[in-house]
Amino acid sequence: MKVQLTSPLDMHLHLRQDDMLKKVAPFSAKYFSGALIMPNTIPPITTKELLLEYKKAILDATKDFTFTPYMSLFFQNYDKKFLQEIKNEIVSIKLYPAGITTNSQNGVSKIDIDEIGDTLQAMSELEIVLNIHGESNGFVMDREKEFLPIYEVLAQNFPKLKIVMEHITTKESATLLEKYDNLYATITLHHLFITLDDVAGGLLRPHLFCKPIAKRPEDKEALLHLALNAHPKVMFGSDSAPHPKSKKEAPGCAAGVFSAPVILPLLAQLFEKHNKLENLQAFISDNAQKIYNITPPKKVIALEKKAMQIKNEYEGIVPFMAGETIEWSVQ
Repeated sequence: MKVQLTSPLDMHLHLRQDDMLKKVAPFSAKYFSGALIMPNTIPPITTKELLLEYKKAILDATKDFTFTPYMSLFFQNYDKKFLQEIKNEIVSIKLYPAGITTNSQNGVSKIDIDEIGDTLQAMSELEIVLNIHGESNGFVMDREKEFLPIYEVLAQNFPKLKIVMEHITTKESATLLEKYDNLYATITLHHLFITLDDVAGGLLRPHLFCKPIAKRPEDKEALLHLALNAHPKVMFGSDSAPHPKSKKEAPGCAAGVFSAPVILPLLAQLFEKHNKLENLQAFISDNAQKIYNITPPKKVIALEKKAMQIKNEYEGIVPFMAGETIEWSVQ
């Protein structure tokens, strides 16, 4: 059994910086036509100069492949003039609540329309997409659910602003997606495979620890329903977030799952298992092209149902399902 995917897209990718960038970027560039690059670097990407510098570093690290880095800005209050000047260099702006995840300490401390509404209105008029890491500071299992009223306020007040609920993990988020025309969502690979039980139900598995944390079986089922049926408002975003093994297998374990090397074979395995292989193309590329109004470079990736063992690590970075044998592989 074989399948061909045309211009796969990863609409939520962390490439880090410096040596880590050089290590991990080729894994995405080899298999994907393009990816939306997250801006929570150190310092965060908030100026045109920082953005162009980061984009050049990514292009240098992926020069052996056909790959487009779709760039995003780290949300802060920007005036319309600046956004007009930088519009052709970005596809989105990413809003992080302050301190909620890796390198988000400079995020928004209070999501209040009176304080950030001018920027949101300018984004709406300029057709710049708003991405949001939607979590509160509450109890860890309830953080995403507690954030949903904020999505509602934003969707109601800026009906022409495309808002992407990043890496959704709950059935409540899946339900909210249907309520507003301007709400969209990304879903990760790991949240389609694991629940909290996989992370902490037996021995603690630090390489599965991520934010948002994996949830309950019924939440995973809601995500599977959206992804497997290629819901037109849903697209793939890996949230592949590499950390050195030394920072994962340690006190204060860093949050993030490194999935870039294994995404396409595992998605093929999942969709084939559920007899939905014909929907994988829309989930992995077509929906994102429509939502973001982008045309990625042509790249065809052929996959086949042939067993492959995932490496235990890549240069000190442990991948998702390390050491396991899976049913599909890239030809």
